[in-house]
Amino acid sequence: MGFIKAFSGALGGMLADQWKDFLAPPPGLAPTAAIFPAVPQGQNAGRGSNTQGSAHIITNGSRILVPEGYGLLTFQDGQLTGFVAEPGGFIFTSQDPNSRSIFAGDGLSPTVMASWERFKFGGQPGSQQLAFYVNLKEIPNNRFGTQSEIYWDDAYLGAQVGAVTRGSYSLRIVDPILLVKQFVPLTYLSATPRVFDFTDLDNDAASQLFNEVVGSLAAAFSNYTNDPSKGNRIARIQGDSIGFAQSLAFAVEENYQWTTARGLTIVKVVLQAIEYDEDTRALLSDVKKADALGGSRGNSFMQQAAARGFQAAGENGGGGAGMAVLGMGVGATGAAASGLQQPSTPPAFQQAQQAQQQTPSDTPPPPPPPPAAPAEDPVAKLTQLKAMLDQDLITQADYDAAKAKVLGL
Repeated sequence: MGFIKAFSGALGGMLADQWKDFLAPPPGLAPTAAIFPAVPQGQNAGRGSNTQGSAHIITNGSRILVPEGYGLLTFQDGQLTGFVAEPGGFIFTSQDPNSRSIFAGDGLSPTVMASWERFKFGGQPGSQQLAFYVNLKEIPNNRFGTQSEIYWDDAYLGAQVGAVTRGSYSLRIVDPILLVKQFVPLTYLSATPRVFDFTDLDNDAASQLFNEVVGSLAAAFSNYTNDPSKGNRIARIQGDSIGFAQSLAFAVEENYQWTTARGLTIVKVVLQAIEYDEDTRALLSDVKKADALGGSRGNSFMQQAAARGFQAAGENGGGGAGMAVLGMGVGATGAAASGLQQPSTPPAFQQAQQAQQQTPSDTPPPPPPPPAAPAEDPVAKLTQLKAMLDQDLITQADYDAAKAKVLGL
């Protein structure tokens, strides 16, 4: 039981022109349709040699056309019996020993043959088979979106960031055998089938895929922004449909085994909008300002920090806290301030009076005190204070106060 290849090329060859009756994909399919029944074409209401069949049911001698970009699957009693992924014309036979059950074709996952060996039909073949086509092209316009912020740790910003996002992705079926045996519900592969469409809101399997993509977005953003080969920049995501698709495909594979368990892979992603939360917008604003300052990112952030320090110093009135922001330590600030205070020496008569109080009356008086040190030159002191001001060791306010003290004002 299986297929005999009559000719290569879905639309070429003289033999193809001679076929008056065959099965083919239904017309008017949506681009997002993934699995759908084969329908008869040609004369005799599509019956021809298939006198016992009806839509998507084939019997011995049925002729089937497999267009480029599609595959053909046959089932009996829920069991996979055949798979064709080579474009051309085929004749189904249940008797010819040379018939084949699988034509894998090109462009599919290397796991297709392994999948066939795992799931192939093992009983006696029947005379009737259900025939379905599977879309092997890139399937577009699979939409996604988040209702609330998703969060991830961003290496470039060095913080946790959050955003609400929406967009769409395209996917490809790389192993149809895995897909139909492991994931597609039987209702889409029965005698009264429906079209399996990834965008069908009533398709529970498609809804599951949507939820899995949304659940993987935070990991995908983290994969992209923390990958040095992609530049570590959030702003580049929207313009890199393939790069972000690789990050999203990796995330859904890691979390839900899309490729290894279902035969699906994400090809491209379009992010239509990213709405960052308030904290993230503030961080991105800082990055833009830093980039505008020029130089490396680290130097730019340092320049911004210095600028903010000057602003804080001005708001604090130019006191010690301001000098600390500008790089002058608290200890140095205290030392500079203490240098402005003159030591207070008791007058000579007070020293004599204290000595007289401490000395008994019958003892000789103590020797006279040494002469007082000469008064400090006010000009030299003011010169010293001015030099400290010019070196930013003291503030203008400190200088003015010390100057007034030296001049006795």
